[in-house]
Amino acid sequence: MSYRKASILKNLDWFLVTLVVLLVFFGWVNIISATSNIELADWLDWNGKAGKQLLWMGICVLFGLVIVNIESEFFIRTSMLQYLFTLLLLVAVLIIGKKIGGARSWFSLGGFSLQPSEFAKPTTALALAYYLSRDSSKWKSLRSRILSILIVGLPAGLILLQPDAGTVLVFAGFVFVLYREGLSGNVLILGFASLLLAIATILFGSWGGIEWFWGGWVILGSGILYIIREATVPRKRKSLTMWGSIMLIAGLFLSVGLHTGMEKVLKPHQKERIHVLFGIDVNNPDADYNIRHAKAAIGSGGFSGKGWMNGPMTAYSFVPEQETDFIFCTIGEEWGYIGSFFVVLLFTMLIIRVVVIAERQRSRFTRVYAYGVASILFMHFLVNIGMVLGLAPVIGIPLPFFSYGGSSLLGFTFLLSVLLRLDGERFKMLR
Repeated sequence: MSYRKASILKNLDWFLVTLVVLLVFFGWVNIISATSNIELADWLDWNGKAGKQLLWMGICVLFGLVIVNIESEFFIRTSMLQYLFTLLLLVAVLIIGKKIGGARSWFSLGGFSLQPSEFAKPTTALALAYYLSRDSSKWKSLRSRILSILIVGLPAGLILLQPDAGTVLVFAGFVFVLYREGLSGNVLILGFASLLLAIATILFGSWGGIEWFWGGWVILGSGILYIIREATVPRKRKSLTMWGSIMLIAGLFLSVGLHTGMEKVLKPHQKERIHVLFGIDVNNPDADYNIRHAKAAIGSGGFSGKGWMNGPMTAYSFVPEQETDFIFCTIGEEWGYIGSFFVVLLFTMLIIRVVVIAERQRSRFTRVYAYGVASILFMHFLVNIGMVLGLAPVIGIPLPFFSYGGSSLLGFTFLLSVLLRLDGERFKMLR
């Protein structure tokens, strides 16, 4: 083995590798249970989902080994090319892609399907890292801020056209990357206020049609907080009235726009899912079927669970998509509180470890990319677990390394393998 390869292997973050291996292994164990009934465990049948996932795991091991043996400079220099290539794939899938579950998100490749949006996430992180690392003062100009948002917004917009709202939510997580690199904290305050506005619009828009009133005051309240913060600077005191008026008008327009979107744009089943989340009665008695059975499966596991492949709700497929979006139900039913806590702990340690890796970098490119990785993992974890527990709308988003699917596993392998390689050369002065 050459000195260079030995050095890379020595500098790899083996703690991160261990966490990923544990997550992938436990994910596969739960896929076996979620796709096999009580009488038959077809985990070695290559035609079954557990067998296919095992095959994908082997492919991802080879894929990851190839990536960590590629020079870091390659990912830096080709980051924009990779980003543009995935944009082309996202356009192509809208034209010739296979429609599954109401979304045109897949390329059909023989017996397999490939979802380009899974690769758009890491390439967007690479492109954003490349752009922000070119100049340490990027956030001082409006042009740079708009371009950074466009880098994230272009793939998100194409994915929304498929439509795949779950993946679009993941792209919203890049706001944490921008915040780390200098985005004003006021943006996060306004984002939180907008979330409150959305909730007020859904509740009051459905109950009394006065969402414009409440929504406007929610945004106005956030505007007042902003004004108080900025009022400490004497030269800005003259703009208090102006900013208050802008916030109020923005609140009115945004709230009315959200209400119009709920009533005119969303499909009936999408609107029902949102209403179920907030406890609003709907005419369809089966609208909360997924959430009701998901909660029942998790709750039935108790403290220690029913045991591997001994969960009746899992075995008889009471929960739809239990090997993909609702895989956490299998964990809750068969492994109970102990198993669920262990899985949450592993994901928490994984995200924290990625942040630690980000903060120890000499290279701004690697730091920005690492925060992109952490944001993607965090959004997947937060939305998927929240969805299963009834704290978020039911949208299609996989649990990293647990949910069945080759595209998802390949995407996350690429995401973390590139980080491992970049971090392995942290003692060199990269961009």
